Amino acid sequence: LPATMSSPVPADPLWPRVAKLFLLLLQLCSPRASPQPRRCPAACICTSDLLSCSRQMLLRVPQALPPTTTTLDLSHNALTQLHDRWLAALPHLEALHISHNEIRNLSPRAFHNASFLRHLDMSSNYLHAVETHYFEALVSLEELLLYNNRITRVDENAFAKLSGLRKVYLSWNNLTTFPFHAVQELGIYNLRTLDLSSNSLSSIPVEVLAALPENIGNGLYLHNNPIRCSCPLYLMLQRWNQQGFSSVKDFLEEHTCKVSDNVPRSLIKFLKHSHMFENCSAGAEDADLSHLEAMVGQPILLTCNTSNTSLPHAATTYMWITPHHEPIKHPGNSNLSLEVYLNGSLRIAVAKPWLSGVYVGLAMNSPYNFSRMCELNVTVLYPKPAEETFSTGLTTLLGCIVSLVLVIIYLYLTPCRCLGCCKKPAPLSPPQECSAQSSILSTTPPATDGPNRKASANKHVVFLEPIRETQNGKIRLALGEDFPDPKHPKVLQVKSDSESISSVFSDTPIV
Repeated sequence: LPATMSSPVPADPLWPRVAKLFLLLLQLCSPRASPQPRRCPAACICTSDLLSCSRQMLLRVPQALPPTTTTLDLSHNALTQLHDRWLAALPHLEALHISHNEIRNLSPRAFHNASFLRHLDMSSNYLHAVETHYFEALVSLEELLLYNNRITRVDENAFAKLSGLRKVYLSWNNLTTFPFHAVQELGIYNLRTLDLSSNSLSSIPVEVLAALPENIGNGLYLHNNPIRCSCPLYLMLQRWNQQGFSSVKDFLEEHTCKVSDNVPRSLIKFLKHSHMFENCSAGAEDADLSHLEAMVGQPILLTCNTSNTSLPHAATTYMWITPHHEPIKHPGNSNLSLEVYLNGSLRIAVAKPWLSGVYVGLAMNSPYNFSRMCELNVTVLYPKPAEETFSTGLTTLLGCIVSLVLVIIYLYLTPCRCLGCCKKPAPLSPPQECSAQSSILSTTPPATDGPNRKASANKHVVFLEPIRETQNGKIRLALGEDFPDPKHPKVLQVKSDSESISSVFSDTPIV
């Protein structure tokens, strides 16, 4: 205020209100601090849903992983352990690659909060066993890769809760035994591959493996193991080979068996050198394989003899395994082209060529307890085309008529082979004389008063003179040209009729 004013001016009561309103507007207009999104770890490469931290020599899993990740690659590092619930920050994770690390064991809750994980690759690590708690939380797991570890033992309940498991790779480990009876618990509906090759298996329960459905046998790899040689083992694998199982057919030379326990390296390729097992007779399971043929378009009914099964009829359900490894239960497949009746019979509505193969009938009283009833090898054939038959008399008559027509055509309708032969010759006396040749080549009318005609003294024209004398059926023609001595004419002997005709019709005179 100015100093000259005697009394101060009262303050405006609206000013504090204006100041507060101005501060409020500043707060409203200023940008709010939003939460910072989780950034990509420094040692990784991030895309929209892929996080790759491979080959970075990581000793531990990076922190603050992007939650949108569906595929995480931690392979080729130096990880030694995975802490509990470390995947809780990745709710959408579907594929995890931790191969080529140094993990020796897993904590009880290492894979908790990973219920959507479908593919797990833990190959080339230092695992010594597969415990029950390792993968029990992965309820959606479909593929499990554990090859090239140091596994010596697999717990019989290690895969009990993984009903959707399709492929398990345990090759290149140190397994001496395997709980094959627990294979039924892997889910006979989904399991396609169980790779136990290149281990140290010395014995396998052949009777258990022979009872497995074809969808498991086709993907059960047992090659490159020192299994003790036996006739049941040979007959089972030989039967799988005849059925075209890729587990045997693709590795025929790598299936070995051990002849003697006292000789450590007494391994033979028993499927390639099968002469050592010539005395092995076919087992009962081979005798049960029946063959059935049907035509395309016909219905087929497959029935097993259920009197051989030990399961009570009241609690028994039936299932069939198709040649394409598809399980069919009552009432049938989606379009009812394959129907399963309550008595266990399988009906194929319309036979098709691609439905050929071995059908396996199973009797079940629980999802994990079943027994094989029978096997039927179905072959669908195309109908043979109808053959037109003729009576013997009609066929003979038709043959005679055709032969007669061909003879008439040959005699009367054969075209002329030369123009000169088709012309009608002038009458000759005698008729066997070849007057056509002489008349064409001669410019002087032939004389009629002598058997031998000579060339004119004033002419130097070459002509052929027919001679009555013949030799071996060939006509000798003379070639004349104003000879001083008529007693020594030069004679040109024509070798054949064809040569004489060609010379006759030649435009160049013969000198």
